[in-house]
Amino acid sequence: MTSNSDSQTSGVDWEAESSTFDDEPDHGLRDPVVRESWAARLRGWLPERASDVLDLGCGTGSLSLLASEQGHRVTGVDLSPSMVSHARAKLAGRDAVFLVGDAASPPVGEERFDVVLVRHVLWTLPEPGRVLRHWRGLLRPGGRLVLVEGVWGTVSPVGIPVDRLTALLAPFAEDIRVERLSEDARLWGREVDDERYAVVAVPQ
Repeated sequence: MTSNSDSQTSGVDWEAESSTFDDEPDHGLRDPVVRESWAARLRGWLPERASDVLDLGCGTGSLSLLASEQGHRVTGVDLSPSMVSHARAKLAGRDAVFLVGDAASPPVGEERFDVVLVRHVLWTLPEPGRVLRHWRGLLRPGGRLVLVEGVWGTVSPVGIPVDRLTALLAPFAEDIRVERLSEDARLWGREVDDERYAVVAVPQ
């Protein structure tokens, strides 16, 4: 799936894919319009003050770089060592650390982050409700989850519908905001007709 930035999706050799991963417009963010569109979204999702951001399933670090450019301290985690190597090179010299690890149970401490940022990862993980509760425990009080997800394909669609995700968050999140992303072609470098969205949730 070309829109998927998760290196843990079953059936894909992400070590092999890492060398061409950034060729997709919404992966490498090389097109200035696509890049600025994601940067603008992040400015709306992340705190205005400098914060500690955990980017899970970070891939080659494109969103990590945008967050760093906006003044945030970034920790990225990805299961693919090659992806992590690309991310480290992309953010060399910045206040950023990248670790090889499982997004469902990242090798970081609890209550260390102001933001847990996850793009196109949750839908691939077993027991998403349990994973979300674990991610909540990584946040400091008042922190937020920023989850970019969707449902892709028409014959055999894969993903997680927005209604399901918000239902999983409802038991422990007091503030849940949904942004529809499908209509904004600038984010993807092309028109898309599937379901793509972001959820910003502040746990209780």
